[in-house]
Amino acid sequence: MRPTARTSGWVWPVVALVALLVGLVGGVFGGLLAGRSVTGGDGSGGVLRVEKRTAAPLPANNRSVASVAQKLLPSTVQIIAEYDNDPRGATGSGFVLDRQGHVITNNHVVAAAAKDDGNIEIVDQNGTHSKATVVGRSSVYDVAVLKCPGCTGLTPAKLGSSTQMRVGETVIAFGSPLGLSSTVTSGIVSALDRPVTTGESQDDQSYINAVQTDAAINPGNSGGPLVDLQGQVIGMNSAIASMGSVTSDQSGSIGVGFAIPIEQVEITADQILRTGRAEYPVIGANVSSKENVDGAQITGVSSGEPASAAGLRAGDLVTKVDGKPITDSIGLVVAIRSHVRGDKLDLTVKRDGTTRQVTVTLSAKADASSG
Repeated sequence: MRPTARTSGWVWPVVALVALLVGLVGGVFGGLLAGRSVTGGDGSGGVLRVEKRTAAPLPANNRSVASVAQKLLPSTVQIIAEYDNDPRGATGSGFVLDRQGHVITNNHVVAAAAKDDGNIEIVDQNGTHSKATVVGRSSVYDVAVLKCPGCTGLTPAKLGSSTQMRVGETVIAFGSPLGLSSTVTSGIVSALDRPVTTGESQDDQSYINAVQTDAAINPGNSGGPLVDLQGQVIGMNSAIASMGSVTSDQSGSIGVGFAIPIEQVEITADQILRTGRAEYPVIGANVSSKENVDGAQITGVSSGEPASAAGLRAGDLVTKVDGKPITDSIGLVVAIRSHVRGDKLDLTVKRDGTTRQVTVTLSAKADASSG
């Protein structure tokens, strides 16, 4: 008789382990199937069985758009001003400069009210309305400083630097587009040092060495802050590009908006607060663009002005300012107006087929709208 076959002693532990693993896997799949039936299309499990977010909120200073919005919204205000005999005919935005009740906005938001001594109101994040007056304004730079005695407890915005920004960095725009207060949009810096001119007439025309952004900017955003991820204001929203033109505030966003660099806003606001008036630098020459030629052509030079003293003549073509190319007359005006009285500019000039360097020391004129 043949001996009976015997199972080796190590087999039974292996069988037990395999059975345990099969049981665990079956339990997992069974749980998933049950979960699907509970929260599936028939809704039989109810709302309480739906998975919910349990993670903690992001840290307040993590430089996300949400954290920056939390910081800046208390510093952003809506502005309502008289326009065309309507006490609430113009709306815009602004930001708090200091604890003395000074608010910064665009000149074009309050220009009509300022001329007629009309109604101007500040509306804070809580919806509180307070009367404001114009301390001073500049149509050249499209900047106005308001005083709001009744605005108490508002948080001043922190000011940053547009010159330290890089193309592609994230920026956040605050304001009241279409009258929708406390609105936040985000995008990137699309370009820096973009020469832009706005205004419907020569009297209200402004020249901006702008920060270009694709953050959505719409009518009513004008005067609101453009902010970096550190929560610092790097510009003031001012203009919108529409198909074929640039306007102060009259069209919808197509992803091309412009902000006044905060450096220029600071200079103009400081002049207004110190002296009651703003000024802008000049060289004492008339310029125009020349068709199919890059540069700004000098068409006339005033006697006794910086251009005359530097030896500039009618017919000269300015092609660079401090080494940066100039393509047209707007580019030259913007390059000049981004400086202050007493600054020296090195101009590259073409005359009679030769190129020369000319140094001009800027003088200044009072902004007629600021008084």
